[in-house]
Amino acid sequence: MRYHLFLAALLVLSLSTTQTSAHFFPNISSIPPWLISNATAGAWDAFQKFTGCHPGDKVDGLGKLKKYFHNFGYIPDLPSNITDDFDDLLESALKTYQQNFNLEPTGELDTQTMQHILRPRCGNPDIVNGSTTMNSGKPTSHNVSHLHTVGHYSFFPGTPRWPSNKRDLTYAFVPDNSLSNEVKNVFATAFDRWSEVTQLTFTPTDSFATANIRIGFFTGDHGDGEPFDGVLGTLAHAFSPPSGRFHLDGDENWVITSDITTSISMSAIDLESVAVHEIGHLLGLGHSSVEESIMYPTISSGTRKVELTEDDIQGIQSLYGSNPNYNGSSGPSVQQRDTSGSNRAYSLGLWGGLCVLAAVLLGF
Repeated sequence: MRYHLFLAALLVLSLSTTQTSAHFFPNISSIPPWLISNATAGAWDAFQKFTGCHPGDKVDGLGKLKKYFHNFGYIPDLPSNITDDFDDLLESALKTYQQNFNLEPTGELDTQTMQHILRPRCGNPDIVNGSTTMNSGKPTSHNVSHLHTVGHYSFFPGTPRWPSNKRDLTYAFVPDNSLSNEVKNVFATAFDRWSEVTQLTFTPTDSFATANIRIGFFTGDHGDGEPFDGVLGTLAHAFSPPSGRFHLDGDENWVITSDITTSISMSAIDLESVAVHEIGHLLGLGHSSVEESIMYPTISSGTRKVELTEDDIQGIQSLYGSNPNYNGSSGPSVQQRDTSGSNRAYSLGLWGGLCVLAAVLLGF
């Protein structure tokens, strides 16, 4: 037991050494202009030059797009000698991607497909170990209007879920993040959205070492094999039950209020929207092809999407059953962020909280 606690302490140490100050703002207009100007380019904006490419083309840098599809499961076995050729491997991956995102499966990098590729998204793959139950894994018509009428919630391979004796799950935050109560309340609200429709409950705890769910903001390579890539790009990722690991990119401009207007910031990401999505993964849900659903893999910057749709609810209730008090009132809500208010950012501590945590884990 002591050995496992020691390994856990080492894991926390390796994760903590890459942390930097996460950026939290009450609303879009409170983000400093210099920060927005430095973050106008997304992680994948260079892919725009591939718009219009067809099978048989060869374009400098196209191999990086193959790595993108590899990261999200569309090319499971990427050759060591990656070329810039638009070959059969890329065409096949692209068609599968287009099916999953309700696009015409042309196998070409048309404008609509490229717009989807450039969107910020969850870092979890759409296809795991070659398995998917998004659109490409279902025997459905290619008629796009028809696809929206079918449930497309999915699960991780093997359908992992929290055991029946764990219906009250505890959660804690990496101590070094030193998050404000306002930020923590965003996560509490996100957890409530899932407990409303199931018999699961979620309780915060100060004991990071023993919590079922462990939440932290990190940057770059943070020790789990899935490095973050800076502003936009991949926003967060979470692991299937019963891992409980939930990581968010500390480089993003996270907006934490719920006031809504029609203004859009190219670099602002709604924290609750991402939190609700990743909690779905923590509970066992995979990605959905229903664009209105919480479990859809991408979200445009400046967008707020926090209400569970029928697709999300059916998926989670198939794992954990229904909350007898649920009145069936949840529905899709895709809105835009508020643009008024003052600046607020919260900085991270590092070694103090880590030493306390390591001491707890090691039993000192």
